[in-house]
Amino acid sequence: MQISPINRRRWHNFRSNRRGFWSLWIFAILFVLSLFAELIANDAPLLVRYDSQFYFPVFKAYPETTFGGDFETEAKYRDPFVQELIHDKGGWMVWPPLHYSYRTINYDLGRPAPAPPSTENWLGTDDQGRDVLARLIYGFRISILFGLVLTAVSSVIGVAAGAVQGYFGGLTDLLFQRFMEIWSGLPTLYLLIIMASIVQPNFWWLLGIMLLFSWMSLVGVVRAEFLRARNFGYVRAARALGVSDVAIMFRHLLPNAMVASLTMLPFVLNGAITTLTALDFLGFGLPPGSPSLGELLSQGKTNIQAPWLGITAFAILALMLSLLIFIGEAVRDAFDPRKTFR
Repeated sequence: MQISPINRRRWHNFRSNRRGFWSLWIFAILFVLSLFAELIANDAPLLVRYDSQFYFPVFKAYPETTFGGDFETEAKYRDPFVQELIHDKGGWMVWPPLHYSYRTINYDLGRPAPAPPSTENWLGTDDQGRDVLARLIYGFRISILFGLVLTAVSSVIGVAAGAVQGYFGGLTDLLFQRFMEIWSGLPTLYLLIIMASIVQPNFWWLLGIMLLFSWMSLVGVVRAEFLRARNFGYVRAARALGVSDVAIMFRHLLPNAMVASLTMLPFVLNGAITTLTALDFLGFGLPPGSPSLGELLSQGKTNIQAPWLGITAFAILALMLSLLIFIGEAVRDAFDPRKTFR
């Protein structure tokens, strides 16, 4: 497949921003690792051999009776009794690097929770005895996935709204601008808190609430591009030939507007993650018990005597947002026609 000169120049500009280029690699590696969080941090083994058969507890829940126990409930592989049952049949277990899931409580701390970092809990435990590192891994994943889904959906809505507004102009543009001024003037965070306090939020419910406001971030950029290009000669020619407005908007004008839109996407993603973290910190975000960076920050504020809670959560959040900002700067350089790096 032949790469066009302009795309080659963009890729060259992106790679020339060394900070953004390496930030993309670091972010991609961390995100891919978090996608396999169950294989990295889990209270169930990756593989169990029992009575000459293999079992995969990470992917399927097995009752205790499968391994000779007395209960039909899911086997607790950290229980010495279950481990003895497996070993008595000459079995063995392959564990993930971290023997804790985000919800696993360590009952053998030997001191009140939150417990400081140790060889058992590398970054300590939270105030309920759950492993901090495991919650950071799962919290990183849910923050990125939430931000990516919100950014993708809000971008589609925002680009479509800006395209309609800029292409048709006139009264459509005027009415839409007045609506945007009113809607953007609403206290977004306070409304989110009020709505989240009425209904018990979950991942998708929070996504829907934040989507009410996040779509506006790209409208102005796309509108400006469509207002600039709608009277170009090729657009007039297309209208004269009877090409439909929808075809002109999304086949001929949208590619030009996407250049400006793409440079903003990392910053939109950044804002989505920050808003989710703020809601979790205030207690109006994901359901209690969910792995959340904001919830860890809140615990750090409550448990001043356990600085590892706030410090680790803040460090991961700062790293994540910094990487996204550096990537956004590199994307901006890549699509800026005035910049040419050697």
